[in-house]
Amino acid sequence: MGLETGGYPKSVAIIYRGEIAGTIGFNDINKASKIGSSGYWLGEGFQGNGIMTKVFKTFIDYGFRELGLNRIEVSIAVENKRSRALAERQGFIEEGRLRQAEWLYDHYVDHIIYAKLAEEWE
Repeated sequence: MGLETGGYPKSVAIIYRGEIAGTIGFNDINKASKIGSSGYWLGEGFQGNGIMTKVFKTFIDYGFRELGLNRIEVSIAVENKRSRALAERQGFIEEGRLRQAEWLYDHYVDHIIYAKLAEEWE
């Protein structure tokens, strides 16, 4: 376990009905500023069942309550409407656009940065 999280897991596999359905984790944690940058992925065959909605909410809660983060960010490709909708449903605020933030398949894609603060979490 990493020192960034005080021994707590930084990322986990999402298990659904005995199968690995995806992953979720903190790609980076800035301990000094108490900021976590989260990323997630769910296999195509598992999408549309509400799995990631439950997992994302639980993981964000973990970041704020267990890891003591003050801010959690997610950076999502502009075209990834499902991931963007997930962040928006959890009350993440769109803060800006990063141009050509990721090489995806055969071209660069822009990302939208979303963030939520601990004081905004239920």
